[in-house]
Amino acid sequence: MDPLPTPQTQSGRDGLAALLARPRTALIGLDFDGTLAPIVADPEQARAHPDAVPALAALAPKIASVAVITGRPPEVAVRYGGFAGVPGLEHLTVLGHYGAERWDAATGTVTAPPPHPGVAAARAELPRLLERAGAAEGTWIEEKGRALAVHTRRAADPQGAYQSLRAPLADLAARHGLIVEPGRLVLELRPPGMDKGVALLDHARAVGADCVVYAGDDLGDLPAFDAVDTLRADGVPGLLVCSGSTEVTELAKRADLVVDGPEGVVGLLRALAAQLG
Repeated sequence: MDPLPTPQTQSGRDGLAALLARPRTALIGLDFDGTLAPIVADPEQARAHPDAVPALAALAPKIASVAVITGRPPEVAVRYGGFAGVPGLEHLTVLGHYGAERWDAATGTVTAPPPHPGVAAARAELPRLLERAGAAEGTWIEEKGRALAVHTRRAADPQGAYQSLRAPLADLAARHGLIVEPGRLVLELRPPGMDKGVALLDHARAVGADCVVYAGDDLGDLPAFDAVDTLRADGVPGLLVCSGSTEVTELAKRADLVVDGPEGVVGLLRALAAQLG
């Protein structure tokens, strides 16, 4: 049995205690890449940790809600996660594109607003921009429907390519009414107005959560951490979990609890399920 870790902060310990005392009103929010799924060089090859779905299926029926909040399209996260049709996950929600699209396990359907026109315009310009920046070789454009992501992990100098692209991609995004979301050797162009914090707050209020746990690994998860802090200020206990890596340290500094990547996240989920009986 996985031991239940002790958060390093009093706020985190209060959040964990609230979850254990009132699980039926608790919400657990989880990032996908780097949190439930190990980071890989090719994002299309990302898959949930093999023990993630069994752990979630054991835990989900004991709490109010489990929500996977991701920058990916929700149907992609569902497919890569293996979440559809799993007993115990009947009420799982996947909030994709930072909450702009929603998949509910109960119906198996995706609800979404019309796409932002700036994404198509940026998509048309992006290959030439990469060539002009001298960064076409080794970089990779990920099509995300409502967003575009430029990955540099496979470049000869991943960090150098990442830094050299920040300014030109910011200019491209600004010209088309988009924003740039930095991440672990990836720069994502997406519409403004939605982030993981907005998605988490909206979902927490919709399900009436009086305790919120959020686990993430990257810079895009910081707004969700901010959302938990907002809820704490309103009297809702919360627990911030960092799926630790050496590439991003900002989350570890903010977290109440740092675990060892997706393996550690899965261990935490299993421990919570066992503790709740």
